[in-house]
Amino acid sequence: MSFAPIFSWPVRIYYEDTDAGGVVYHTNYIKFMERARTEFLRSQGIELDVMEQEHRILFAIRALSVEYRRPARLNDLLRVTVDFDAVRSASLMFRQTVFRDDELLCDGSVRVASICADSFRPKAIPDFMQVQLAERLAARAGE
Repeated sequence: MSFAPIFSWPVRIYYEDTDAGGVVYHTNYIKFMERARTEFLRSQGIELDVMEQEHRILFAIRALSVEYRRPARLNDLLRVTVDFDAVRSASLMFRQTVFRDDELLCDGSVRVASICADSFRPKAIPDFMQVQLAERLAARAGE
């Protein structure tokens, strides 16, 4: 990545995050990425429970691709980054990384679909959210 990501979230590795070999279990990286995306949205004033209650929108993973490069271990302090390529009418495409200091441990892409909370069918992301995220993307491009 040639520029700084738009958001970063710290994650400490606890015993419960590791497998029998003493390294972080592979699915936990996906959980760390999920938490970072949620905290990114929260930092933008977008709360997932409010989106469901007021806009009847849920966000579901449509596609996920992860590449594991190096293991994390007990007590490591990681940095999980969030970036995104585009805001589409009913989806967001995120790029995420997991670092220990400057060492890349894991990276991936996540397509998140906006769906109706009642029918689970695609539903447009509300205009205010599309505008806000598009502005954030434009501001990052100007940095």
